[in-house]
Amino acid sequence: MAQAHNPLTDTAPRPDPNEKLVKVFDSEQETEAMVVKGLLESGGIDSELRAIDAGQDMFPGVGGSVLMVREEDAERARNLIAEFQQAPDLPSEESDENDISGEPPSEP
Repeated sequence: MAQAHNPLTDTAPRPDPNEKLVKVFDSEQETEAMVVKGLLESGGIDSELRAIDAGQDMFPGVGGSVLMVREEDAERARNLIAEFQQAPDLPSEESDENDISGEPPSEP
């Protein structure tokens, strides 16, 4: 029987478990953490994505994901994440990318 794909446990480039790892990012949204993991990987930084589990009967809604990197990569990883978070949002598909006036398009 085929095993389901789980991005939190699948093998990918990640730090050696014997190395000291530090947390550089956490999120309640697994998808957000996966995007940041991809950002770090594209910057040449190996990371490990860990799930945070909390007993839902004691702590409902608590959980999420944490990204861990080697201690020596932490500063560079945090800088990459900060640059990404400060970058302007990309235009949506609904907006007209050619019109920068801010005025509604005129009808022909």
